[in-house]
Amino acid sequence: MSTESSPADTERAGAGPDPRRWLALAVICVSMLMVVLDVSIVNIALPRAQIDLGISDADRQWVVTAYALAFGGLLLLGGRVVDFAGRKRVFVIGLLGFAAASMLGGLAPSAGLLFAARALQGGFSALLAPASLSLITVSFTEPRERAKAFGIYGAIQGGGGAVGLILGGVLTEYADWRWCLFVNVPIAIAAASSALPVVRESRADGERHYDVPGALLVTGGLVALVYGFTRAAEGTGWLAPSTLGLLAAAAALLVAFVVVEKRATHPLLPLRVVLDRNRGGSFLASVLIGAGMFGMLLFLTFYFQVNLGYTPIQAGLAYLPFSAGVIAASTLGSGLVTRLGARALMSGGIAVAAVGMFWLTGIDASSSYVSGALPAEIVTSLGLGLFFLAVPNVALAGVAPHDIGVTSAMLSTSQQIGGALGPALLNTLYVSALAAYFAPDDPASGGVPRTRLLEGYLYGYRVAYLAGGVLFVLALAAVVSMLRTSKARTRSDETSPAHTH
Repeated sequence: MSTESSPADTERAGAGPDPRRWLALAVICVSMLMVVLDVSIVNIALPRAQIDLGISDADRQWVVTAYALAFGGLLLLGGRVVDFAGRKRVFVIGLLGFAAASMLGGLAPSAGLLFAARALQGGFSALLAPASLSLITVSFTEPRERAKAFGIYGAIQGGGGAVGLILGGVLTEYADWRWCLFVNVPIAIAAASSALPVVRESRADGERHYDVPGALLVTGGLVALVYGFTRAAEGTGWLAPSTLGLLAAAAALLVAFVVVEKRATHPLLPLRVVLDRNRGGSFLASVLIGAGMFGMLLFLTFYFQVNLGYTPIQAGLAYLPFSAGVIAASTLGSGLVTRLGARALMSGGIAVAAVGMFWLTGIDASSSYVSGALPAEIVTSLGLGLFFLAVPNVALAGVAPHDIGVTSAMLSTSQQIGGALGPALLNTLYVSALAAYFAPDDPASGGVPRTRLLEGYLYGYRVAYLAGGVLFVLALAAVVSMLRTSKARTRSDETSPAHTH
């Protein structure tokens, strides 16, 4: 398989811009909103599902983990399938498969079947995510239009999770937890039906070879990595033999994957994709931003419901400013990509988000929602919105047609790994901080006043937010030191091989 763009690598989409590209973008965004919403909706529904199906405390995390393992582990393979099987075809298959898996989960009579359905959802999401980004990349070739399209997509990605908390609270409280899964079915079927007439098919030409050894190694490595993070977050600790064994296995499998990819004639992940300085920096920043953001959302949920006494619906509504900020920055800031350059926008966005994260470390017992969490939410969301707007423009700039799907998958993989690492890391720090705070007491005995308990929780939150801020600073350092994207490059992307039609 050729690694360079050539006439044989052109997209089978016909000449000229797609006249239905904005309709296609609407379908793509609705589909990804469904996927993003599903994660947070299920989190809200989990307590009711646990009672209904008799799931033990030790096993309940599999409702979340089964999805994360399948999604993170299969993304790279999904990206390669997208490139060669046809982006529109895989997109529609992913939607219908996601609908079927959601129906199965909603009807599940047992915990095991629910876990299996969640894993199936993750597998089909591993097709949908790279297919969506790839379709946007090949449909929008003019830099300003592409920036706007990625801005809308970024708003969906960044704000959808918080919106899902609201919807999940409403469905769980006023309907049934199973509707948190059933709701995906009509959305997915409608999106698949709409995609058939408005989304243009495209695929990479050339020989269609799949790197099976590479797929097995990277899938096993990513599964072990995500599971290792999950085990640490469950309370076993980072130094527990099971955690260390999983992380060691992940490292060994991923190193073996790199060795195989260097020698493979048709690699699953061409190393040029990640060794490119701009793309490598983008992937690293995405891991760190995802880790900080998901960790922040986890502890804000605890703060709202435990310290402020909010119901699930009230907690979901408390996230609305966060969603609004991400959406506003991602959509209204699209013109800044070509004016300032994606690198400057990413750096500025991360810096603003870090300010918001460090702001949260000031929350104490006298803080209210309006005086404490709200301003920090708004500042952080505006910064993250600018980051989500800019990062696809860097990661997918100048990618050869054969590599669009796998590069899209790498961007999603980096965010997924960050989403698994962040809550695990921050939760471990939180538990350690809590243990240190209560060292003179025994909170399990019930002898600690509630006021002191709440103060202890706040102390743990502050430690977690501080760690999240450090993750954002590290992301900023990665962008500043690694990215070399300029405004000139952004404007010249329309002539790059990735945009040939």
